[in-house]
Amino acid sequence: MTSQILTPEERRQIDEGRWFASLSAPLRDDILAHASIRRYRDGMQITTRGGEPNEWMGVASGAVRIGMVSLGGKQITLTYVEPGSWFGDIALFDGLPRTHDAVTHGETTLLVVRKPEFQGLLSRHIELYEALLRLNCRRLRLMFANLEDINSRPLAARLARQVLMLARSYGQVEGDEIRIGLQLAQEDLAHLVGASRQRVNQELKGFEREGALRVEPTRLVVLSREKLSAIMDR
Repeated sequence: MTSQILTPEERRQIDEGRWFASLSAPLRDDILAHASIRRYRDGMQITTRGGEPNEWMGVASGAVRIGMVSLGGKQITLTYVEPGSWFGDIALFDGLPRTHDAVTHGETTLLVVRKPEFQGLLSRHIELYEALLRLNCRRLRLMFANLEDINSRPLAARLARQVLMLARSYGQVEGDEIRIGLQLAQEDLAHLVGASRQRVNQELKGFEREGALRVEPTRLVVLSREKLSAIMDR
């Protein structure tokens, strides 16, 4: 479904996105002027692995799950694209097929810039090249950090770090608690930290015993960032 107007909250999340906010005002305005607004229901396919790259997208609300299907036919979640973040630019640069599937997670609103408009933005704003280079350097650093975590840190530390990241991106403050708004199955959380669902379940129960968080059906509630940070640093 295509809509012409962002809600005030959607516009706020786009404007306050760390990368987008770093751009000059003329570039931000030009991107918004050439983006269409699309609203999706939960579980709708945005891009497909091996598909033709023809759009650059920013998340205004909801989330986009980036993943793949294993050789055994199992869905594997690699990451979630949060509100205020942009994705899809890499394949527009190298022209190669999409590397992963992108599926909406909950009701989601996207800003979509088609390939010709994206190329026009690049031709009018040299700044955009450098900005996207910085964005992809950050992605690469995060990827290396995650690989280092998986290979060198215990599961409890990796899981605590992931929960804190989710709380920062999707946290809803409720008194002294932070409810993670992203609806997340333990299987998905296990994919994010490179472990089995059973082991993640055991660690989450340990976090509950320590008073660091509370596990609710498809939701996590952070009770103490300090305790999660301490677990992360062990």
